[in-house]
Amino acid sequence: MSQVLYIYLRQTRPGLVIDVLAPPWSGPILARMPQVNRAIAMPIGHGQLALGRRRRLGRELRAQHYDQAILLPNSLKSALIPFFARISRRTGWRGEMRYGLLNDLRILDEAALPLMVQRFVALGMARDATVPGQLPEPHLVVDPQAARHCRSQVGLGADRPILALCPGAEFGAAKRWPVEYYAELARNYLARGWQVALYGAANDREVCARIREASGNHPRCHNLSGATTLAEVVDLLSLSAAVVSNDSGLMHIAAALQRPLLAIYGATSPAFTPPLSTASALLVSDIDCAPCFQRECSLGHHRCMRDIPPQLAAAKLETLLADSEGAH
Repeated sequence: MSQVLYIYLRQTRPGLVIDVLAPPWSGPILARMPQVNRAIAMPIGHGQLALGRRRRLGRELRAQHYDQAILLPNSLKSALIPFFARISRRTGWRGEMRYGLLNDLRILDEAALPLMVQRFVALGMARDATVPGQLPEPHLVVDPQAARHCRSQVGLGADRPILALCPGAEFGAAKRWPVEYYAELARNYLARGWQVALYGAANDREVCARIREASGNHPRCHNLSGATTLAEVVDLLSLSAAVVSNDSGLMHIAAALQRPLLAIYGATSPAFTPPLSTASALLVSDIDCAPCFQRECSLGHHRCMRDIPPQLAAAKLETLLADSEGAH
């Protein structure tokens, strides 16, 4: 989502050089954004104050003579390094009482800017400017040769379309579409001659294993969760004929790769962080208690996801694929 800001900045400030200070894990994503000159690995973990280390990093960055720092997080801690770096213009939302640390402090009107991406872009604009109604879509660039090599390494064939399933959700189980629903979708496409690739982090491996088992441990169903780096997942997703995902980071990556994407929402809402791609379709729960934004279903029924059957997902995906074919 932050790439939309980088694209907007480069469009409106020709010649601008953008460096991004971010967690080390995000390096492979930033490397695929042509707008980013350099990714600087943030050496301090989430939630750590580490005041001395922040001061040292800020002093190191002084030598770069940055004109502006745009802070996307709203935390107090995130404002310290730009302050120590003596960057002349330090822009961000008011957040955790960052008076003094930021000298271009903005007050957020949440109703006027409901989407996270709108809030990011607004920070790259003049204080009283209006965010455009049409924002650029993110677009990750992949080396096709490297992607094909990666496909060969993990055992996916070049002769069959790949359905990518992303059943994980770092946020919590409430965001997960049921295992048996993913398995039914997998069986449907395997029967039609497709390959299925299951993606996720190491802690999603068990869920993906259950999906593969429920699909009959089919030889064309590959559990790649925890077996690939993030860089490899980006490359592999770029080769997918279609992607089905919970509301997750991989959903946003698939959207930025412009792959036909079906995103399933229950406990969360696309009203704040939708997939930013015209090649995407949504299935959103409409039951009374959704979205609850809870990590686990407090009512114990998980109906927001269970009431979205695999038959509905399959029909939606077929329509999406037909539309995608028509667009080409």
